[in-house]
Amino acid sequence: MLAKGILLATLLPAVFADVQFTSPAAGATIAAGKPITVGWKDSGDGVALTDLSTYTLFLCAGGNDAASFIQLFPINAQGKFSTGNQASATVASTLGGPDKNAYFLKMQSVGAKGAQVINYSDRFSFSGMTGTFPPEVAAGIKKVSGTEGPPSSEVEAPDAAGGAQDGEAMSYAAQTGLIKYAPMLTPPGTKMTKKTPSPRYPTSKVTIAKTFLPTPKQTTTMTASNTYAPAQSRPFQAPAASQPQDDMQKFLHRWRD
Repeated sequence: MLAKGILLATLLPAVFADVQFTSPAAGATIAAGKPITVGWKDSGDGVALTDLSTYTLFLCAGGNDAASFIQLFPINAQGKFSTGNQASATVASTLGGPDKNAYFLKMQSVGAKGAQVINYSDRFSFSGMTGTFPPEVAAGIKKVSGTEGPPSSEVEAPDAAGGAQDGEAMSYAAQTGLIKYAPMLTPPGTKMTKKTPSPRYPTSKVTIAKTFLPTPKQTTTMTASNTYAPAQSRPFQAPAASQPQDDMQKFLHRWRD
């Protein structure tokens, strides 16, 4: 087990760090409709959290397998580690069911080089919940014993297998990692040369789903940075003269000629 841990540490990128949740406590019960305060700290593994830049924080519910839990609510969809180690939000009572220890938190952290660290909290409960869960989520909750959440620290390292550039060169549909890469946005042309519009790409085959599809494992899409700078110039047209405001000024202005 020690050798496996050493090998894993060798393969992970330099920005790897763990988030350790400090609240809510494992097995806690929180009243629905009231603010939930989430706190965290550096677990001490890897480098400091200051080497991570942004995060998304979700309230989740379900089992410990990826296919048996769902993200219910974004507590903070655009968080920054530089602003502190707490976040809060109010959870509506209709968001889920009253099952014991059905809920946990998911934090997806992004480092300066694009590597991701995903951490999950221990489980807790909400009192006064009046909603229901999808069948696969309810089945996952029934399989859970104790307060331990899903395994943490799933890492996607763009630099580990050729960098983000390789992902950007591969077609979007062919990419299978946790992060998908999109090409740089096409800059607009300077002239209109086409007289009639036509599709840029051929049509794609569409298959209509007849059953529930599995939960996607991809967590985000990163778009390549622009490598061009648009030309800018100051408008040369003189600003419009100020217009009259009150009724008398408008009347006199109308008959000025």
